[in-house]
Amino acid sequence: MQARIKGALGFIHHEAAAGIFLLIAAIFALGLENSPWRWLYDSLLDTRVTVGVGSLLLYKPLLLWINDGLMAIFFFLVGLEIKRELLVGELSSLRKAALPAFAAVGGMVVPAAIYLAFNFADPVARNGWAIPAATDIAFAVGVLALLGSRIPSSLKIFLLALAIIDDLGAIVIIALFYTADLSLPALWLAGAGIAVLLALNRSGVSNTAPYVLVGIFIWVCVLKSGVHATLAGVVTALAIPLYAKGGRDPDDGPLQRLEEQLHPWVTYAILPLFAFANAGVALSGLTLDQVMGSIPLGIAAGLFIGKPIGILAFTWLALRSGIAERPEGTNWTSLLGVAWLGGIGFTMSLFIGGLAFPDPSFAADIRIGVLGGSIASALAGYVLLRLAFAGNKPAAAAA
Repeated sequence: MQARIKGALGFIHHEAAAGIFLLIAAIFALGLENSPWRWLYDSLLDTRVTVGVGSLLLYKPLLLWINDGLMAIFFFLVGLEIKRELLVGELSSLRKAALPAFAAVGGMVVPAAIYLAFNFADPVARNGWAIPAATDIAFAVGVLALLGSRIPSSLKIFLLALAIIDDLGAIVIIALFYTADLSLPALWLAGAGIAVLLALNRSGVSNTAPYVLVGIFIWVCVLKSGVHATLAGVVTALAIPLYAKGGRDPDDGPLQRLEEQLHPWVTYAILPLFAFANAGVALSGLTLDQVMGSIPLGIAAGLFIGKPIGILAFTWLALRSGIAERPEGTNWTSLLGVAWLGGIGFTMSLFIGGLAFPDPSFAADIRIGVLGGSIASALAGYVLLRLAFAGNKPAAAAA
């Protein structure tokens, strides 16, 4: 048990660093987009990049290579984390998973309902219902890490498990609701690739190279199929074996090794690049009517109001029904603080927003709502947790 807690807290340190780099990248993007060098920022993201083999050509702007390509690696890492937690981690039993699972469901349903309340009359705007349902795991645990060791480890693990389940919910939502016209031949080829992954797994192949090569093939097929290409990363990750052939220690298995190798790249490169490419919003000429539009208001209200209400209400239901226990060392004030941190949507909300509204004319509305709701949630969660544990000294100081 101690080893699992140590591993989870180590993961949080990674995510705290990711949150800092995300913030720097987002501020840099905002600065460029509102400076005389705006043309450089826009031209860079519009630069066409071509990759091809024979007659198969992928010709996309740099922005889409980041959102469809690099984010597939991010989702691959998320898939690895979900599989590990389901098999040997904090989601490996019904008792462990019940509380964060209930909280995550509430944190998706209520924000979506609030968004729809603002936008139900507009059939186009309704398509963004899932934007405030997402949580940015890096930013959320990054804010929590700012409070240091005065926060009990049980609360940190609860937030981590909640965010991982939230990521799983986002993956399901993307697969079911945000797909374009489907190409059956491409889907059949992707299915053949998945069959190869299963065969590799069942054969006990622990070398990760074959999985990665087949995963790239599946990514190309899914990209051409109309289903969002990042889902190929999740499918590939779920096929990576937890244990090495003949081994019994997951820490020495291919899944854990691959996760450790990818974390620095995702933390210090992929997520900051995504933030840089998607956070730039022009503030000049921004009107009050635009800020108070139904889409940005629905997103911001869903994140800032819907997330804490949904997470806390469903947490109460799980505890009241007796199927879960409250994390040790916590109270309702601290749980509300964590619920508010769940309203930091940033990366995942921006990502889903791009899928819901591919028309660039909606970009400013999405970014205003996501940034406003996420910043307000981060501040509220931090202040509330600071107050909840005001009497607790950091472990180092207490020693």
